[in-house]
Amino acid sequence: MRAVVQRVSHASVTVAGEVVSELTGPGLLALVGVTHSDTEAEARRIAGKLWGLRILEDERSCSDTGAPLLVVSQFTLYGDTRKGRRPSWQAAAPGATAEPLVDAVVKELRDLGAHVETGAFGAQMSVSLTNEGPFTVLLEV
Repeated sequence: MRAVVQRVSHASVTVAGEVVSELTGPGLLALVGVTHSDTEAEARRIAGKLWGLRILEDERSCSDTGAPLLVVSQFTLYGDTRKGRRPSWQAAAPGATAEPLVDAVVKELRDLGAHVETGAFGAQMSVSLTNEGPFTVLLEV
């Protein structure tokens, strides 16, 4: 499981012209990718890392500040561009595998006490963000 995590002052997801989720104030946007071998254990581990990641102002985390998270499924994080000009998506888990694991990440974060917004799984989304810093990291578990 992978996540590209960005420190943001604002982020939102729009589907078919309608804002379906929005995060205002300091927080994190996490684009989460799932591969075939991922399990709920990886989902719990990445959720814990997201909750405790000290990349907010003054090296604080969401767990320290109560800052919200926006979690968006992103199968393209497992795109392979080593050959040719067209990415291969073979390493990305199919929707039937990925959706419950992304949901498990969200559930674990909420169980930890996080305020979590989400994208719309499988939808054509427009993700808007204001990256603060800019600060972007890649998490892998």
